[in-house]
Amino acid sequence: MRLNVTVNGEHRQADDVWEGESLLYVLRERLGLPGSKNACEQGECGSCTVYLDGVPACACLVAAGVAVGRAVRTVEGLAEGDALDEVQRSFVERGAVQCGFCTPGLIVAAHDLIERTGSPGDAEIREALAGNLCRCTGYEKILDAVRLAAERTAAAKEVAR
Repeated sequence: MRLNVTVNGEHRQADDVWEGESLLYVLRERLGLPGSKNACEQGECGSCTVYLDGVPACACLVAAGVAVGRAVRTVEGLAEGDALDEVQRSFVERGAVQCGFCTPGLIVAAHDLIERTGSPGDAEIREALAGNLCRCTGYEKILDAVRLAAERTAAAKEVAR
């Protein structure tokens, strides 16, 4: 099958895709976007989280055939050129990146949370990130990064008004 999908705002095409092949495999191996990580292949760890039509989804659970004609936004698509998104920048600044395996999924989940709520409290942050597993950081630096990104995003929106 030929897969036509919009990825990070750009029309992309992959040929000879098996309909049951995971969207994660297509993104990483066929389209050269290695940001989303392949960890559990069961939707349990969140490392492969991407936006699918604006809603976070585990790319390992989405069959490629389901993605035809839809919009996918990966962790790479959050940045604008060389300028990191506020969540990405905050993760780096707060040291919330250890081995980096869980980081892309955590960043997409945190980005979604901040977009939906603006200034989430700790309970909201913990709930939003509950589906993302990290074995390196102990989570406190991740929480710090999300708090910082939320503060900066709110401040930027206030300035823009």
